[in-house]
Amino acid sequence: MPPEPPVLKRILVTDNLAPRGLDVLQHAPGFAADVKNRLTPQELLACIGDYDALVVRSTTRVTAKVLEAGMRLKVVGRAGVGVDNIDLEAATARGIVVMNAPSGQTVTTAEHTLALLLALAKNVPQATMSMKQGHWEKGHFMNVELFNKVLGIIGLGRIGSEVARRAKALAMRVIAYDPFISQEAAGSLGVELVDREEVFRRSDFLTVHVPLGPDTRNLIDGKAIAMMKRGVRIINCARGGIVDEQALYEGLRSGQVAGAAFDVFVNEPDTGSPLIGLENFICTPHLGAATEEAQENVAVAIAEQVIDFLERGVIRNAVNAPSIDPELLAKIQPYFTLAEKLGRLCSQLSEGRMQEIRIEYQGEVASVTTAPLTAAVVKGVLDPILSGSVNVVNALPFAKQRGVTVVESKTSEEGDYASLITITIGTDKAPSLVAGALFQKSQPRVVRIGEFSLEAIPEGYL
Repeated sequence: MPPEPPVLKRILVTDNLAPRGLDVLQHAPGFAADVKNRLTPQELLACIGDYDALVVRSTTRVTAKVLEAGMRLKVVGRAGVGVDNIDLEAATARGIVVMNAPSGQTVTTAEHTLALLLALAKNVPQATMSMKQGHWEKGHFMNVELFNKVLGIIGLGRIGSEVARRAKALAMRVIAYDPFISQEAAGSLGVELVDREEVFRRSDFLTVHVPLGPDTRNLIDGKAIAMMKRGVRIINCARGGIVDEQALYEGLRSGQVAGAAFDVFVNEPDTGSPLIGLENFICTPHLGAATEEAQENVAVAIAEQVIDFLERGVIRNAVNAPSIDPELLAKIQPYFTLAEKLGRLCSQLSEGRMQEIRIEYQGEVASVTTAPLTAAVVKGVLDPILSGSVNVVNALPFAKQRGVTVVESKTSEEGDYASLITITIGTDKAPSLVAGALFQKSQPRVVRIGEFSLEAIPEGYL
């Protein structure tokens, strides 16, 4: 009998993807990519069960129902940054990785921010419209210099950092608020890191570069605007909803805000916002990433990320799981295997209601990125309880859902082993403890169970 043909991994593309990205998907060996643009929600529900991966842009709504119907679905790729159209909570609960392609739009979004900043300072759109209407109103459009003005940046990530570099080239003084950036990293950009309220108080121009979420929705509201200098100018090229549009409207009408420039709105498309009717408000229809270069970059990036994940388990730019690039994966793979098996063993040795999982990394292993290892430990712990429905994507949310606290600690000091991972599970009865090490940097061993030292290969039955 002739050998059976290999089973292809199937990828569904439901939004317009740049040709170079489609080319990557359609020519990858072992994969079959189908393009079905403009599917209705019912059509998507009917076909998603046949696919291992789904690639979208901003049009397709990846709802909980879609994710539930995707019985084979392992990854959803968003060709772009924002994942507002994907139900992250439902994807995580089902163990589906959600990836985006943040770097592909970094430069173009930073450039668009600067374009709006300059246009806002120099009244370019208003003066252009006036001349097109047959007027020459030179005295009506007095503008301001950017030189030596304070630019406040909320969010100093990829895009915020690029904006800062360009603003420094314009001789602006740049301050920023970002609780996840170190003073050293900000200092290397020539940026002064301050608290949020100080950014509000000191800025002549203010730009936001954070994702939209519960903590950032209406981040700039009426209270924040009241703290600002009279005559502040506000730019938003991030996400609609970060700036309270009604509060901004009132600020623009009163003169507290001298001008604002938006590329994004709460409701899109939005041509009826009262903001648009104000002379001191300028806007564009979500053009921040609307360049050929950016669309090609994000399409190729997400295509390669999806292929790498399905083929090799490489996780890059995941928004609901620890990212594991090829270099890191090669480095931590032996630890990864050991961590999961230790978690599984410790779980089976514990008695009573689980309350806490404590993980200690000692020696060389403490120097690597341990977030994926912690996820592997928790997966191993929960596997015997949840009967195979848990993976590294949903392990930590599942633990939280069950009221189990996960505590991680590190020490670079070596003990009896170059690297040691110790897991303690606390319950309402008595704690259980196991520890493991790598022999010759590749061979996993259990070296301690409770008070007893041993050397056991974590395979089969113990």
